[in-house]
Amino acid sequence: MGKDRLTAFSDGVIAIVITIMVLELKVPHGADWAALRGVVPNFASYMLSFVYLAIYWNNHHHLLHTVTKVDGLILWANSNLLFWLSLIPAATAWMGDNFLVSIPAAVYGVILLMPAIAYLLLQKALIHRQGPHSVLAKALGGDLKGKISPVLYVTGIGLAFVDPRLAIVAYILVAAIWLVPDRRIEKVLRES
Repeated sequence: MGKDRLTAFSDGVIAIVITIMVLELKVPHGADWAALRGVVPNFASYMLSFVYLAIYWNNHHHLLHTVTKVDGLILWANSNLLFWLSLIPAATAWMGDNFLVSIPAAVYGVILLMPAIAYLLLQKALIHRQGPHSVLAKALGGDLKGKISPVLYVTGIGLAFVDPRLAIVAYILVAAIWLVPDRRIEKVLRES
């Protein structure tokens, strides 16, 4: 099968997830600074989650540029990724309503960890389909970012029970690592 339906469906799901998140944003109840301060935790959670979804969309876009054909394994691996991404709005809202509380911060970390694992499984499914000498396999190489991220998520989840602020710092650190554009796929595509 071609990749076009997979790409369109994935783009649509991510757009819906972002729409759900923005609809969950709290509006200040009042017209003063105190009312605005009251929604800062929700906005901070939203902003971090939006950055994560943008990172996934961007990397998914690059990932699919290495693909010409998909199979059932790839479709299921991609659906697994979309499932975990679809839970981000709920975790975002819960953490925003309970900012800097251990369990919501830890659950938020789990909800960030699971798409990272799902993305890794999608990469493996693509490499399985395309072979160990494919553009994607060459581009990923050792994939240092992909290996560091789950470790930081698990660290953040543990830190949530020590000090939720440290957990948030760990989650922000992962986002910062991925905000730096990953040009590996572009580079290999240019070279081939």
